[in-house]
Amino acid sequence: MEKKVSVVLVGIAGYGNIYAREFFIDNNVNAYLTGVVDLYPENSRYYQDIMDHNIPVYSDLEDFYQEHSADLAIISTPIHLHKQQACLAMENGSHVLCEKPATANREHLQEMIDTRDRMNKLLAIGFNWSFTDSIQQLKEDILSGLYGRPIRMKGLVLWPRNADYYNRSSWAGKKLSSDGELILDSVANNATAHFLHHLLYLTGDSLEQSAEIDQLSAELYRANPIETFDTCAVHLLTKNNVEMVYLASHAVANEHRPEYTLEFEHATITYRPTIESSDIVAKFKDGKEKIYKDPEKDHLAKFGFIINTILAGSNTVLCGPEAASAHVNAIYGMHQSVKDVPHFPKKWITVNEEKKLRIVEGLEETLTQCYEQFCLPSDLGVEWSQSGSIVKL
Repeated sequence: MEKKVSVVLVGIAGYGNIYAREFFIDNNVNAYLTGVVDLYPENSRYYQDIMDHNIPVYSDLEDFYQEHSADLAIISTPIHLHKQQACLAMENGSHVLCEKPATANREHLQEMIDTRDRMNKLLAIGFNWSFTDSIQQLKEDILSGLYGRPIRMKGLVLWPRNADYYNRSSWAGKKLSSDGELILDSVANNATAHFLHHLLYLTGDSLEQSAEIDQLSAELYRANPIETFDTCAVHLLTKNNVEMVYLASHAVANEHRPEYTLEFEHATITYRPTIESSDIVAKFKDGKEKIYKDPEKDHLAKFGFIINTILAGSNTVLCGPEAASAHVNAIYGMHQSVKDVPHFPKKWITVNEEKKLRIVEGLEETLTQCYEQFCLPSDLGVEWSQSGSIVKL
């Protein structure tokens, strides 16, 4: 009989629904569900399936481990709970796949690493693209020197998010939890976190590492009544001397798929999804091209990867806390660069009542221009722009 991995799902509403679907609808991996943990399990789309299959339900992870064990804990809970739940799972014998971001607290990240090493467990952080075959091939090619030295990189994500998005939970857009734990939920630390991490991951010195940040400066803004920011423009320099600009906003009218441009010594690599094609295209200076498949088509490569890694008895994790640390440091640096996030001036904001969406007039065009010119809004002299301080990490 083929061995299967036992899994406890920690968080089954929200993003946890995607993992639950794998067990009750798609069943694509060699795993079975041995328990779920959620304060409000009835909010999951698969609650009735859980009940029908007599899956044990707990409100607390510690209670689950008092009666059960699991080969793997998948954590899809609010940011400020990641460290405590990941460490608890590893201390109870489970490997861990923790959703991004790893944590908002740099000290917590080290605790997660220490616990992993002490318990000799796998700890993967769920940045989707890092686990896909196409990105692994791209990174291998970069590391092999196929494209020469990386010079600079830029990314742009314009994803409208309305009032329902910010009202979906008590921690959305918050800096701290009720008990003082760092959340720092923002456009860069949640919905578009994948794409900031991606730039850093591609320039890491090994398959399991991201580039370390030397310094950064940020411009952070908010159109919504939140504590953090819904718009960011970040300029950073890595310790291996790669310059990056990252731009993202939820306060725009139109949705654009994430895009990026990577400039190397011998080639330029672009990801700009269109109706015709959404592949990553590497174009050499002599006109030759190399194509990589769209990583967005395999959101759960991370799930299959961790299951297969456990079954194989391997200790290789493509995106563990070391790879995720650059993103944690980037978020820390952004909040150090801008201590008090300004609101966009009211005269620039319009509200689409039907969509419950706050839109900053001209923002989409401004950030697109920044992307094209590799700069921040303040470099363009935009009226509402405010430069942040330079932070050494």
